[in-house]
Amino acid sequence: MPDWLPTLITKTPAEGYDLAVKLARVAIKLTQPDAAVRDRLRPEYAEDVAALIAVSQVVATHFATIATANNHWRDLT
Repeated sequence: MPDWLPTLITKTPAEGYDLAVKLARVAIKLTQPDAAVRDRLRPEYAEDVAALIAVSQVVATHFATIATANNHWRDLT
């Protein structure tokens, strides 16, 4: 795993969600490494409902993976 992602294990679902968002953000940076291009495109997708829903779907997929890795945080309840 990369240094920034040593594990998918998190203490809480909230930390798991934060990790899911980070995974989505890192994927964008890896896909489009030019920060200037990302900054130029941001206003376009920021007001595109379909793009925003797609982002939510990606985060949800990552969160489901993290939840599974954490056994759905069963040990915390």
